[in-house]
Amino acid sequence: MDTMLILGDGALGRAVEAAALGRGHAGPSRPARAVRLVGRPPSGRHDPAELAGASLIVEASRGDAVAVNVAAGLDAGCRRFVIATTGWAGDQARVESLLVRHGAAAVAASNFSLGVVLFGRLVEAAVELFGPLEAFDPYLVEWHRRSKRDRPSGTATDLARRIVADHPRLTTPDDLEVVSVRAGESPGMHLVGFDAAGETIELRLTARDRSPYAAGILAAADWLERAPRTPGLHAFDPIVDELIARDPIAA
Repeated sequence: MDTMLILGDGALGRAVEAAALGRGHAGPSRPARAVRLVGRPPSGRHDPAELAGASLIVEASRGDAVAVNVAAGLDAGCRRFVIATTGWAGDQARVESLLVRHGAAAVAASNFSLGVVLFGRLVEAAVELFGPLEAFDPYLVEWHRRSKRDRPSGTATDLARRIVADHPRLTTPDDLEVVSVRAGESPGMHLVGFDAAGETIELRLTARDRSPYAAGILAAADWLERAPRTPGLHAFDPIVDELIARDPIAA
């Protein structure tokens, strides 16, 4: 029996476990699959023997554990990964090299929500409209739970990159006003605004829970298993394009 192994027993890992168990993996086009949630070991590194038998590993732990967890999974024989953790940009080259060397593929994203990906595209369109107008100043506000470590979040960093890339008056992310709030238990809110003397335009995305992230992670897992993929890291955007083409969003 195939096994999906989830590394990280925090809120995201538990959400992925619940979604995987709840969707019913057995069927004509999807073989029966076991789902196993594994917390962080006291040593900080998983024993490859404990990960043996995993056909796919979801990394949902911490940024500083991504590289060692992927290495352990590769040593255990797994060749498909979904990396849903943020704060590991400094290890990206190392992870890519490990995957290629072992002939393995991973889908990685700062946020696996379908809504977040489409929100990013809306932001790019808004920058194209408001960027040339000197009266409008762009800004970005993000709010997450008090325990979230990275500031700004990976999603906010990606949105800032999109804004700066298309804005004629911004050169680097430091040119953009970005505010990070860490309070309470918010699973995630991102707001992009354009402010002028007489009016303000805002685009806001608010996550009510982590189910959209879990759904996207399972979509990435399905994509990896439908066909052989080129070794290395893959973005989530092409998978979103496939989802939209297969299931058009109602107007």
